Amino acid sequence: MERPVFPYSPNAYAISFEEVAGVCDCCGEPRTLRYLCSFHCAGDAPDYLCPWCIADGRAAASYEGEFTGWSDIEGVSPDPADPPPTIARELLLEICERTPGYSSWQQSVWLSHCERPCAFLGFAGSEDLLPILDQVRPDVAEVNPRDADWLLEHLSRDGEMVGCLFQCLQCGQHRLHVDLG
Repeated sequence: MERPVFPYSPNAYAISFEEVAGVCDCCGEPRTLRYLCSFHCAGDAPDYLCPWCIADGRAAASYEGEFTGWSDIEGVSPDPADPPPTIARELLLEICERTPGYSSWQQSVWLSHCERPCAFLGFAGSEDLLPILDQVRPDVAEVNPRDADWLLEHLSRDGEMVGCLFQCLQCGQHRLHVDLG
Protein backbone atom coordinates (compact mmCIF):
# COMPACT_ATOMS: atom_id res chain seq x y z
CA MET A 1 0.00 0.00 0.00
CA GLU A 2 1.33 3.41 -0.98
CA ARG A 3 2.09 5.82 1.84
CA PRO A 4 0.10 9.05 2.01
CA VAL A 5 1.84 12.26 1.00
CA PHE A 6 1.97 15.16 3.44
CA PRO A 7 2.60 18.33 1.38
CA TYR A 8 3.18 20.45 4.50
CA SER A 9 5.55 17.90 6.04
CA PRO A 10 7.44 16.29 3.14
CA ASN A 11 9.89 14.53 5.49
CA ALA A 12 7.24 13.32 7.94
CA TYR A 13 8.24 9.66 7.74
CA ALA A 14 11.77 10.46 8.92
CA ILE A 15 10.63 12.98 11.56
CA SER A 16 7.26 11.95 12.96
CA PHE A 17 6.92 8.17 12.54
CA GLU A 18 8.67 5.00 13.60
CA GLU A 19 8.57 1.64 11.89
CA VAL A 20 6.97 -0.73 14.37
CA ALA A 21 4.27 -3.31 13.85
CA GLY A 22 0.98 -2.66 15.55
CA VAL A 23 -2.70 -2.03 15.11
CA CYS A 24 -3.91 1.51 14.51
CA ASP A 25 -6.24 2.60 17.31
CA CYS A 26 -8.28 4.63 14.84
CA CYS A 27 -8.87 2.32 11.85
CA GLY A 28 -8.13 -1.02 13.52
CA GLU A 29 -5.84 -2.08 10.66
CA PRO A 30 -2.49 -3.81 11.21
CA ARG A 31 0.21 -1.27 10.31
CA THR A 32 3.98 -0.84 10.39
CA LEU A 33 4.19 2.95 10.84
CA ARG A 34 3.27 4.59 14.15
CA TYR A 35 2.99 8.33 14.73
CA LEU A 36 5.37 9.58 17.46
CA CYS A 37 4.69 13.28 17.98
CA SER A 38 2.08 15.41 19.70
CA PHE A 39 -1.64 14.89 19.30
CA HIS A 40 -3.91 17.06 21.43
CA CYS A 41 -7.36 15.56 21.96
CA ALA A 42 -10.35 15.73 24.28
CA GLY A 43 -9.79 12.35 25.97
CA ASP A 44 -6.91 9.93 26.22
CA ALA A 45 -4.58 10.10 23.23
CA PRO A 46 -4.36 6.92 21.17
CA ASP A 47 -1.18 4.86 21.48
CA TYR A 48 -0.92 3.96 17.79
CA LEU A 49 -1.97 6.18 14.90
CA CYS A 50 -1.11 5.32 11.32
CA PRO A 51 -0.30 7.87 8.59
CA TRP A 52 -3.45 6.96 6.62
CA CYS A 53 -5.74 8.02 9.48
CA ILE A 54 -3.79 11.26 9.86
CA ALA A 55 -3.79 12.08 6.13
CA ASP A 56 -7.51 11.58 5.60
CA GLY A 57 -8.49 13.41 8.81
CA ARG A 58 -10.04 10.34 10.43
CA ALA A 59 -7.76 10.49 13.50
CA ALA A 60 -8.53 14.15 14.22
CA ALA A 61 -12.28 13.58 13.73
CA SER A 62 -12.44 10.35 15.75
CA TYR A 63 -10.57 11.75 18.75
CA GLU A 64 -11.61 15.40 18.40
CA GLY A 65 -7.94 16.29 18.19
CA GLU A 66 -5.26 18.35 16.51
CA PHE A 67 -1.68 17.58 15.56
CA THR A 68 -0.83 21.29 15.67
CA GLY A 69 -2.92 23.74 17.63
CA TRP A 70 -4.93 26.28 15.65
CA SER A 71 -3.25 29.25 17.35
CA ASP A 72 0.21 27.63 17.02
CA ILE A 73 0.13 28.55 13.33
CA GLU A 74 1.79 31.90 12.71
CA GLY A 75 -0.79 34.54 11.90
CA VAL A 76 -3.60 32.95 13.93
CA SER A 77 -4.50 34.56 17.23
CA PRO A 78 -6.22 32.72 20.09
CA ASP A 79 -8.09 35.94 20.92
CA PRO A 80 -11.49 36.04 19.18
CA ALA A 81 -11.40 39.85 19.36
CA ASP A 82 -8.36 39.93 17.04
CA PRO A 83 -8.84 40.12 13.28
CA PRO A 84 -9.39 36.74 11.61
CA PRO A 85 -6.36 35.06 10.03
CA THR A 86 -5.47 35.91 6.45
CA ILE A 87 -4.71 32.24 5.80
CA ALA A 88 -7.62 30.32 4.28
CA ARG A 89 -9.49 28.15 6.79
CA GLU A 90 -9.03 24.97 4.71
CA LEU A 91 -5.24 25.43 4.81
CA LEU A 92 -5.31 25.91 8.58
CA LEU A 93 -7.38 22.75 8.97
CA GLU A 94 -4.90 20.87 6.75
CA ILE A 95 -2.12 21.70 9.25
CA CYS A 96 -4.19 21.09 12.39
CA GLU A 97 -6.05 17.94 11.39
CA ARG A 98 -4.22 16.23 8.52
CA THR A 99 -0.50 17.01 8.88
CA PRO A 100 1.82 15.24 11.33
CA GLY A 101 3.34 17.56 13.92
CA TYR A 102 6.92 17.59 15.09
CA SER A 103 8.56 17.13 18.50
CA SER A 104 9.71 20.31 20.21
CA TRP A 105 11.06 21.49 23.54
CA GLN A 106 8.53 24.31 23.75
CA GLN A 107 5.08 24.58 22.22
CA SER A 108 5.49 23.83 18.52
CA VAL A 109 5.14 26.73 16.10
CA TRP A 110 4.08 26.41 12.46
CA LEU A 111 5.41 29.27 10.34
CA SER A 112 3.63 30.84 7.38
CA HIS A 113 4.49 32.97 4.36
CA CYS A 114 2.52 34.35 1.38
CA GLU A 115 -0.65 33.98 3.48
CA ARG A 116 -0.21 30.20 3.54
CA PRO A 117 1.28 27.72 5.98
CA CYS A 118 4.85 26.77 5.14
CA ALA A 119 6.06 23.18 4.80
CA PHE A 120 8.05 21.87 7.77
CA LEU A 121 11.29 20.51 6.29
CA GLY A 122 12.87 19.30 9.51
CA PHE A 123 15.43 20.24 12.12
CA ALA A 124 18.44 22.30 11.09
CA GLY A 125 21.77 23.12 12.66
CA SER A 126 24.12 25.99 11.85
CA GLU A 127 25.85 24.13 9.02
CA ASP A 128 22.53 23.30 7.35
CA LEU A 129 21.59 26.97 7.28
CA LEU A 130 24.73 28.36 5.63
CA PRO A 131 23.32 28.32 2.07
CA ILE A 132 20.10 30.06 3.18
CA LEU A 133 21.39 32.20 6.04
CA ASP A 134 20.22 35.44 4.43
CA GLN A 135 16.68 34.03 4.23
CA VAL A 136 16.42 32.85 7.86
CA ARG A 137 18.41 35.55 9.68
CA PRO A 138 15.41 37.96 9.78
CA ASP A 139 13.30 35.36 11.64
CA VAL A 140 15.92 34.99 14.36
CA ALA A 141 16.69 38.72 14.50
CA GLU A 142 12.99 39.51 14.97
CA VAL A 143 12.87 37.40 18.13
CA ASN A 144 16.34 38.13 19.47
CA PRO A 145 18.00 41.05 17.64
CA ARG A 146 21.06 41.32 19.94
CA ASP A 147 21.99 37.64 19.81
CA ALA A 148 20.75 36.58 16.35
CA ASP A 149 24.18 35.80 14.94
CA TRP A 150 25.24 33.91 18.07
CA LEU A 151 22.03 31.84 17.98
CA LEU A 152 22.49 31.02 14.31
CA GLU A 153 26.08 29.90 14.95
CA HIS A 154 25.07 27.56 17.81
CA LEU A 155 21.96 25.83 16.47
CA SER A 156 21.93 22.05 16.24
CA ARG A 157 19.57 19.46 14.85
CA ASP A 158 19.12 17.65 18.14
CA GLY A 159 20.44 19.69 21.05
CA GLU A 160 18.79 22.14 23.40
CA MET A 161 18.78 24.90 20.77
CA VAL A 162 17.23 23.50 17.60
CA GLY A 163 16.40 25.15 14.32
CA CYS A 164 12.97 24.23 12.94
CA LEU A 165 13.21 24.82 9.20
CA PHE A 166 10.18 25.68 7.06
CA GLN A 167 9.76 26.63 3.42
CA CYS A 168 7.00 28.52 1.66
CA LEU A 169 5.34 26.31 -0.94
CA GLN A 170 4.27 29.41 -2.88
CA CYS A 171 7.57 31.29 -3.36
CA GLY A 172 10.28 29.02 -1.90
CA GLN A 173 11.30 31.37 0.94
CA HIS A 174 12.88 29.55 3.91
CA ARG A 175 11.75 30.41 7.43
CA LEU A 176 13.24 29.41 10.78
CA HIS A 177 11.85 28.96 14.26
CA VAL A 178 14.35 28.47 17.12
CA ASP A 179 13.19 25.96 19.72
CA LEU A 180 15.01 26.26 23.05
CA GLY A 181 15.13 23.43 25.56
